[in-house]
Amino acid sequence: MAVVAGASAGIGRAAALAFADAGADVAVLARNLERLASLRVEIEARRRRALAIPVDIADADAVDAAAARIENELGPIDVWVNAATVSVFSPVREMTSHEYRRVMEVTYLGAVHGTLAALRHMAPRQHGAIVIVGSALAYRGIPLQSAYCAAKHALQGFNDSLQAELLHEHSRVRVTMVQLSAFNTPQFEWSRSRLPNRARPMRPVYQPELAADAIVWAARHGGREVKVGMPAVVAIWADKLWPRAGDWYLARAAYTGQQSREPRVPDAPDNLDASVPGAFGSHGRFDREAHRFSLQFWLLMHSRAVMAMTAAVLAMATLLWLAS
Repeated sequence: MAVVAGASAGIGRAAALAFADAGADVAVLARNLERLASLRVEIEARRRRALAIPVDIADADAVDAAAARIENELGPIDVWVNAATVSVFSPVREMTSHEYRRVMEVTYLGAVHGTLAALRHMAPRQHGAIVIVGSALAYRGIPLQSAYCAAKHALQGFNDSLQAELLHEHSRVRVTMVQLSAFNTPQFEWSRSRLPNRARPMRPVYQPELAADAIVWAARHGGREVKVGMPAVVAIWADKLWPRAGDWYLARAAYTGQQSREPRVPDAPDNLDASVPGAFGSHGRFDREAHRFSLQFWLLMHSRAVMAMTAAVLAMATLLWLAS
């Protein structure tokens, strides 16, 4: 049985459906009851049990109560996915303390609350998997999203500490942080923004179903971290090897790269403090350019087979060379 927090739209919604397609019963948590209800219908149409609980993931007590209800109504939690997030597109000097606090409450503390709730049930049973939806921005901060980057950096530190503690305890509970590239989600429609033009993900862009596949795979097979999309791999390693080069590149590319050509709608509603109404699904408005497939992630999923085939080819080549 899987729990997905932040499931009403975007990657969380795609992940909930992917778990149902994989044969799991699914509990979904988010603020928007209308979208949760429609998601429950979609899960049940796949002949799986579903439980939709409206909750603000920033409320630790509410998350604990939701976990207890899930255990009572659907049974033991096998997988918990932390996918809830909010962001603000704005230069640092124009940000408010409230905006920084709220992004941290949802994107960082929300994942912490979910992880703690899951551990309370999983740790005594010595069974379960927790997936934290991260980002390449957990390593490489970019302009105009300082609050979001800070929250993802905080999650990375939290994950590091938790990994070591679980090893110390010889725990069989697994935690995996899935570091994503840019994805085509409704985030860019409802995030608070002070940009002159509409916000967009930096290219290349991937479809939410790829992230959902990675989350399901991570829950079953993932180690401490799973990277999804070559841009995430490049960004993380570039930051490790030459972070100043990243500063120079992003100073030139990230301002235009995070904005489309259409002017931003003034006073558009955002989801920072309250859910935005509407029938948002998994996808945003970038279907025409978004990719469903990542060779990097495919190779990761099939790494054992690829290594075995590579070893076999090298062995055959060696034998042929010796025979010649």
